[in-house]
Amino acid sequence: MRPSMFCRPWFWIAAWLLGALLGGSLFDRTWADNPEAEPSAAAFQEAQPVWPAGREKEINLTVGFRTVFQKPQADKVELRLTCSTIYRAWLNGQFLGHGPARGPKGFFRIDQWNLTDRLQEGENLLVIETVGYNANSFYVLDQPSFLQAEIVADGQVVSATRSTESQKVAVRQTGKTFEARPWKHRVQKVQRYSFQRAFVEIYRLNPETERLVHDLKVPFEPLELAEVQSGVLLKRGVAYPDFQVRKPTAVVARGRMELNRPKEKWPVDSLVKIISPKVRGYAEADLEAIPTSELLAMQVSQFEKQDKPYQPDEPISLTQGEFEIVDMGLNTTGFIGAEVTCTEPSRFWIVFDEITDDQGDVHLRRMGCSNLISFTLQPGTYRLESIEPYTGRYWKFICPEGSCQIKGVFLREMAHPAITRARFESSDPRLNRLFEAGVETYRQNSIDMFMDCPSRERAGWLCDSFFTARVERDLTGDSRIERIFFENYLLPERFDHLPDGMLPMCHPSDHDTGVFIPNWAMWFVVELAEYQARSGDRAMVGALEEKVAKLFDYFKKFENEDGLLEKLEGWVFVEWSEANRFVQDVNYPTNMLYAGALSAAGQMFDRPKWQTKAEAIRQTIRQQSFDGQFFVDNGLRKDGRLEITKNRSEVCQYFAFFFDVANPTTHGQLWQTLRDDFGPDRQKTKKFAEVHQANSFIGNMLRIELLSRYGQKQQILDESIGYLLHMADRTGTLWENMDPNQGYSCCHGFASHICHTLYRDVLGIKQVDQVGRKVVIAFGDVKLDRCEGTIPTADGKVTLRWRREGDTLVYQLSVPDGYEVEIAEPSKGLKLKREEKP
Repeated sequence: MRPSMFCRPWFWIAAWLLGALLGGSLFDRTWADNPEAEPSAAAFQEAQPVWPAGREKEINLTVGFRTVFQKPQADKVELRLTCSTIYRAWLNGQFLGHGPARGPKGFFRIDQWNLTDRLQEGENLLVIETVGYNANSFYVLDQPSFLQAEIVADGQVVSATRSTESQKVAVRQTGKTFEARPWKHRVQKVQRYSFQRAFVEIYRLNPETERLVHDLKVPFEPLELAEVQSGVLLKRGVAYPDFQVRKPTAVVARGRMELNRPKEKWPVDSLVKIISPKVRGYAEADLEAIPTSELLAMQVSQFEKQDKPYQPDEPISLTQGEFEIVDMGLNTTGFIGAEVTCTEPSRFWIVFDEITDDQGDVHLRRMGCSNLISFTLQPGTYRLESIEPYTGRYWKFICPEGSCQIKGVFLREMAHPAITRARFESSDPRLNRLFEAGVETYRQNSIDMFMDCPSRERAGWLCDSFFTARVERDLTGDSRIERIFFENYLLPERFDHLPDGMLPMCHPSDHDTGVFIPNWAMWFVVELAEYQARSGDRAMVGALEEKVAKLFDYFKKFENEDGLLEKLEGWVFVEWSEANRFVQDVNYPTNMLYAGALSAAGQMFDRPKWQTKAEAIRQTIRQQSFDGQFFVDNGLRKDGRLEITKNRSEVCQYFAFFFDVANPTTHGQLWQTLRDDFGPDRQKTKKFAEVHQANSFIGNMLRIELLSRYGQKQQILDESIGYLLHMADRTGTLWENMDPNQGYSCCHGFASHICHTLYRDVLGIKQVDQVGRKVVIAFGDVKLDRCEGTIPTADGKVTLRWRREGDTLVYQLSVPDGYEVEIAEPSKGLKLKREEKP
């Protein structure tokens, strides 16, 4: 019997390619909260990828491209562009956009900005500031620099990037050409911002540099431009960011800082020392300035707490050594800016962080980043704004030399478009704050892909994405970012510096050090199965089957005589806790995850052998790891025999239940112990202190998932408040770790999952199946007077509201036309009464 074409990999690859050409999944029909963002082109008409001749591999080179053009008489005028590495665009001195959306190595996504309603009569000035990093990172890729851009009016090219040679021969030229020159005022030879991101921002400005982005008549001596190699062009595929401008809410401190040691004894910022062939940048001897070392050599000599509203028009006046700290009111990500005036040569620093210390001060290096932007200013007035997005609630302005006045402080947000269709509201304001914090955390970590954090890394990490992807579906009604996330893994033929078959732990990113997390590749498979269920996108899933099969082929060589993975290579990672100390030789949580991945893949791709293998692994784990009370984390190979240790962690127990090694029937006493004696209060109660406590990422998350699986809805409500409310109250976002003082992010994408939890376990919308057009409602007996919420779908909204009247829930429910509704059996003793809308 010949196999159906639906079983052939080529069918799914062809289907995926067709979907890509159409600009989106064949199976996913909505466009989030930004319908105007649908891209219309994945090609250029005339623009060439260009860069200053011979300089496309220079590290951290900033080039300004300018074109002046008459307003076209056209119905639609748009700017199309892509680049390596980042750009910021200005139209007539006004911010236009930042990008591009990221793609895998050798692939570049085209951004399109509608200029039609932004043009002025007569001449218009478009400026594109482009930075070519040429440095490896987890944030953007190390690729030769270029800009490819054109302005198109009703299909006619108005201006385009062209090489100097092309301009001479006038080949294809129907419009104007962009001119370019280096942006020397952005200092090139500077230190890394972090191991995971590229470079800090240091500027040397004078009144002439201030005119470059808004003055039509500024002198501009163009460079010779050469056409350079770019790559495959792709549509953007996701919504454009929201660039809402936020103002500080308060001034919280003022004081003075002084140098406490001579320059020759300044401490050297550790990020200056990490440069090597595998971490590219400028060596310490080549750096033009190291303001972070100077700041580390300073001490606070005067600190006065303030508590007054910030007044945008009231200047902050600083003289040498003085500082002032403002509060944005919320931990936010974007471009920090202000208007700064100085009447003498001066220096101005912006130092920022997500939290303050116990005194109320802001520190440079809490997360291992250089959170400092430096400006050297000649007398004049400047509109300052960072070219990279940063994350912080508190912004410390320091004047290390001269004097300056700062007013109009702002943060130009860079986040997912405002969530307008999804909502949640209950009679408990604490839950409402958690939902708001979850939405804010999601928005900052879901621009062009799912990121772990918008600060230290801005990287597309697996495992984090498993949780954030659920939230995308709930808040936006589609899975477009998740689709792009998988597309970035699908397109490359191979991944540099990694073993054959292994998937990068985060991507797109450079992994020159060869580090990978084998566990995260398994989470990739588990997420892919959920993606198929929520999107119906068999084309993408089918196209990825070969990569999944190669991944399992890679793992085969680590299977021991019992069929368990042993002595895995790479960074074997379970979670941020003591559990990470027990990852060799046989790590049982990793093998539980391995079984989960095999089982998920077996179902996705109809591979019964993978499912059989998964169950055999589970059975072996039960025999080896369970000591009669808890599951043990690892076994060590000694003299050829595998000896089971006594290392036990909380997260290991959660892995066992989450990946079906255990359940309340097979391990009833263990589940009762976990349910009743573990949770957010265990650090106080000291119960089972010998079992190492879990952390936010990801043990606490798995615990909430298990409580949901086994119907403990009130406990979920209570423990969510216990785990997360202090985060929401302190920063307005949700964290990577229970303790941020250990250097962890205070805005981590996976933690936005609280939105999914509140919808599912508190409101009671257990499932919205857009593929099967079905809604499942499961009410729980929770201590709330009322609750309501809305989840958007491609077909309309699912809205549920209820109020408590004694032992009865009176509810209203509306679903899109054609959707089936299933009401699950409510909690014992809880009665239901449906009420039609008034």
